[in-house]
Amino acid sequence: MAKSPLTLYLAAPRGFCAGVDRAIKIVEMAIEKWGAPVYVRHEIVHNKFVVDGLRDRGAIFVAELDQVPNDRPVIFSAHGVPKAIPAEAARREMVYVDATCPLVSKVHIEAERHSEAGLQMVMIGHAGHPETIGTMGQLPQGEVLLVETVDDVATLAVRDPERLAFVTQTTLSVDDTAEIVAALRARFPAIVGPHKEDICYATTNRQAAVKEVAPKIDALLVIGAPNSSNSKRLVEVGRNAGCAYAQLVQRATDIDWRALDGIRSVGVTAGASAPELLVKEVIDAFRARFDTTVEIVETATERVEFKVPRILREPA
Repeated sequence: MAKSPLTLYLAAPRGFCAGVDRAIKIVEMAIEKWGAPVYVRHEIVHNKFVVDGLRDRGAIFVAELDQVPNDRPVIFSAHGVPKAIPAEAARREMVYVDATCPLVSKVHIEAERHSEAGLQMVMIGHAGHPETIGTMGQLPQGEVLLVETVDDVATLAVRDPERLAFVTQTTLSVDDTAEIVAALRARFPAIVGPHKEDICYATTNRQAAVKEVAPKIDALLVIGAPNSSNSKRLVEVGRNAGCAYAQLVQRATDIDWRALDGIRSVGVTAGASAPELLVKEVIDAFRARFDTTVEIVETATERVEFKVPRILREPA
């Protein structure tokens, strides 16, 4: 039976960003340097496929530092950790490697700088997300106020409206964040913002590519994990850009083919912690069912690279 024609529009950039690339490399190099097991506090990045692959190679993922024996190295995830965590590791004389994305570290430094200048911090982010916990944990309790929505801005109880600054989680929706920032500036005209947007280049680029693809497609598939903030934002951006069917899938086996019945064009992108291997798997699944044409829609070229920490570049 002849397969019906379908065009797959591949968004570019998509998938791994420089921070994720670096974090995975850090775990691989640590296993190479110190042998297995190497402990990782929390998922190194939010992707089951990546985490399972590293587990197979000798990484042990734990929720907290007290689950790590003192004589084994521990790695902190790309999302960043509260200050108390490396301090505790140092107190226990543990070997630790911080895989925090340098763009998240930049937000940490920003928050500290403002706090030292006597400003109370407002963080735009998602409650409970490891990056938000890590950033808020750079300063003493109560020094960082969290806002998730425009409505939260109206009820914000601040110490001094003239002495405020804000930072943001790096993986938010560019459009939603702009609305929250506008609300903050309207209510607190003296609030100090970052020199340059905290939302990272990779999040911004992946959202821009989805906006470009959206008018061409009947459906959008975002490859990513359900706990990945930047992947979930890509689904929202697709829907807001007019794509009626936008779904998050972890891999090809999660695709709801019945929902795609009769569809002629599908957009495919991947969150910043999803490997290209999973994109290829999705393309192959479409080729098995449709007479598939693949078109790439590229809105930016990324050449960002981050060095791994010195401890891993030195001989054991």
